[in-house]
Amino acid sequence: MATEIERKFIVKGDFSKEVCNSQRIVQGYICSQPGRTVRIRIRGEKGFLTIKGPSDDKGLSRYEFEQEIPLPDAEQLLTLCEPGVIDKVRHLVRAGKHTWEVDVFHGANEGLVMAEIELASEDEPFEKPDWIGEEVSGDRRYYNSMLTKEPYSQWTKK
Repeated sequence: MATEIERKFIVKGDFSKEVCNSQRIVQGYICSQPGRTVRIRIRGEKGFLTIKGPSDDKGLSRYEFEQEIPLPDAEQLLTLCEPGVIDKVRHLVRAGKHTWEVDVFHGANEGLVMAEIELASEDEPFEKPDWIGEEVSGDRRYYNSMLTKEPYSQWTKK
C-alpha cells in the first residue's frame, strides 16, 4: 500500500514567475464518503482512477492508489460521478528539493488558489516560498472531494 503524505497551504502571493509546467485537470468523484474516495481525473490527455483512504488525525497522511486508465474510459466514467466537478490548472513550482503543486481553481471554486507539497515523512523539512500562506492541511473544506459538494464560492460568501 502506498501512503500519501502532503501538506496544503493557501497561496497568498504571486508564484507565476517560478512556474516550470502547467496542466489543466478535470476530476469528479464516484464515491466521496468520509474516509474513502474514488476519483476519476483527466490530466492533459491522460485519464486516472484514484482511490484514497481516510486521513490520519492531522490530515497529513493517507492511503492512495492511482492507476492510469485510457482517456475514453476516464471520459465515460466522469459521466457516472457524483454532482460537482473540479476544474483547475495545476502549476508546478520547484523550491529547494521539492516541487510544489499550485492549483488555480475555476468554475464554482473560482478564486481559490492552493499549494500542496508531497513529503517522504510528516516531519520532513521543506523550503516554504514567500507566496505560501496559511496551512490548511487538516481543514476538510479544502479537500477536492468536499469542494465538489460545497464549492469555495458558497462558503466564502457566508
